[in-house]
Amino acid sequence: MAPYRVTQESMSRSALDGLQSNLGRMQRLQQKMTSGKEVSRPSDSPTDAVAAMQFRSDRKRTEQYGRNAQDALGLLGAADTTLTNSLESVGRIRELVLLGANATSGPSERTAIAQEIKTIREGLVGLANTTYLNRPIFAGTAEPGALIPAQGAYDASGTYYGNSGPGSEVFRTVGPGGAKVQVNMAGPDVFGTGGTSLFQVLSDIETRLRSGTDADIQTMITTDLNNLDARRLNVLNKLAEVGARYNRVETMKTKAEDDLLQISNSLSQAEDIDLPKTIVDIQLQEVSYRAALSTTAKVIQPSLVDFLR
Repeated sequence: MAPYRVTQESMSRSALDGLQSNLGRMQRLQQKMTSGKEVSRPSDSPTDAVAAMQFRSDRKRTEQYGRNAQDALGLLGAADTTLTNSLESVGRIRELVLLGANATSGPSERTAIAQEIKTIREGLVGLANTTYLNRPIFAGTAEPGALIPAQGAYDASGTYYGNSGPGSEVFRTVGPGGAKVQVNMAGPDVFGTGGTSLFQVLSDIETRLRSGTDADIQTMITTDLNNLDARRLNVLNKLAEVGARYNRVETMKTKAEDDLLQISNSLSQAEDIDLPKTIVDIQLQEVSYRAALSTTAKVIQPSLVDFLR
């Protein structure tokens, strides 16, 4: 077998190929260093690339859960404050009813009590029209533009203009698996409807106090006071329900934050570089490249063309 003939040209080509390959490895390491990513394209590591895509998808989804939970906390927080204030107002009205029913209260005192109840009732109507992000929280799913009294759930007389029942619920998805929490309550579910609604009961109490007849005072004590207590108990129950929902959403929000941290760590492990290792690899590659340059310069001798230049 004839020996393989090594020419100056083949040596030069082989040396240049090696140098180019060495330079390419250095360029890839520098790209990783500047980008901070171990995987910048799927061909770098198909397995890690697929994992990174999944982690990014999970991160986006979890971030949305967190935003939904924050919005739900805002709505439920507004409802909690409103119902708490409503309970205080109803408690004050009950005190006034008992005071007005006292035999020592004359017509002028009862008229003054009726006026105070009227003022509190107007404040309760305002509370029932509480908005969050320009939407009444007790109007169900009714659009603000469709509500007659200045885009509120109730008008001054206590007439409800929103919707209620099935289809009036507003939900927020706050966790994986379609975990939803209702974040609203329709006005009738809180303040009642018809002749036993909170606003109608207060209107009846005011009318009876102003008339001052024994029959009206007796009806106020036996009927209106019971209706008022029933409405107060209902508001109290709804407040407890809102509190339970708030606690659940807060728990889901905390879980979303914890999950987001874990996903971010997993994503970093899948695609981020190991900084100390990458620095060492670059330094070793630079030393290797310089050594290759030095060796190539010694091995490849000048040709006749180099002397003729």
